Amino acid sequence: MMTKKPLAVATVVALSLAGASAQAQTPDLDNTSLSYVGSWSSLSLYQNFEKPFWADHIPEASDGQISTQVTTFDQMGLGGGEVYRLMARDVIEVTSTVADYAVADAPELEGLDMPMIAPDVETARKVAEAYRPVLADAFAERFDGAQLLAVVPYPSQMVFCNTPIEGLSDLQGKKIRASGRTTAEFLQAIGAEGITLNFSEVPGALQRGVIDCAVTGSLSGYSSGWHEVSTHLYPLPVGGWDHVVTAMNGKKWDSLSETTQQWLMKEIETNYETPVWEAAVAETKEGIACLTGEGTCSRGEPGDMVLVKATDADFTKASKALEETVLPNWAGRVDQEWVDRWNETVGAVTGLKASK
Repeated sequence: MMTKKPLAVATVVALSLAGASAQAQTPDLDNTSLSYVGSWSSLSLYQNFEKPFWADHIPEASDGQISTQVTTFDQMGLGGGEVYRLMARDVIEVTSTVADYAVADAPELEGLDMPMIAPDVETARKVAEAYRPVLADAFAERFDGAQLLAVVPYPSQMVFCNTPIEGLSDLQGKKIRASGRTTAEFLQAIGAEGITLNFSEVPGALQRGVIDCAVTGSLSGYSSGWHEVSTHLYPLPVGGWDHVVTAMNGKKWDSLSETTQQWLMKEIETNYETPVWEAAVAETKEGIACLTGEGTCSRGEPGDMVLVKATDADFTKASKALEETVLPNWAGRVDQEWVDRWNETVGAVTGLKASK
């Protein structure tokens, strides 16, 4: 009897390992290729997350069953606002861009991220998860059956100024490059002038005095050299989190088997979305450190921007502009159905209510 017990245990262990091995095996996926057009090639999101995931992880994790070709919209000479339209016209298969870039085609996207709606990344993620079914329906309706794949944030969007400021009230009268339409409306509500300007044009505009300030993520600003042409950094999240949304052409999605669809969605959630969300706080903090020299910057030579503290009074004033101006303006641009769904999802998370 004593000799049988170890044998029985060994058998159970072997069967368990065999089961685990079977579970770990890649399922039979479609032998297919995916052409991916990503967001700004120079920024951390693409370099550290998008490109490694699409160029390397998907082919490897699929055991070569899925091959990929990867580029970015700026490498294609595009501004980023066209990519969903090109996807709907079957020119692009899978693409990512800043949601704010596409709001002229789909104003429902603005409901995902508005100034001051999510003061921290935890709230931002809850908002994104709550609004996701609404976004999915908007993509399918606006872009010929497109499939929503991912929603991820840039670091918190803050204000870079090439002129001295001490708080929110000092933005009054300033010409400020907005990161999207709702941000421009917010800036106008507090007495500033919201300017529409391509991201790549901002450093030159700041240097020449065409604009006084501009809004972007802390690390995005550092990576693009904004600290070299601006002096003051105001960390109030007046531009939200500037979400980047990934979607797939509807015909391409429908051509995939259910097994491949489920596998791809799981890989995206586990190995792309979750790591980006987890990195958002650290990247926001490191971006501030790199811009100001206050803290550790592992990405290069730090700048010496003045960090302007956001006060409770600033938060109160900014939140009032959101509720009294930005939300009603947005509600007026979309059908009542979308307003109701926003209130049921984002409104439930934030305690806010949109109405026409």
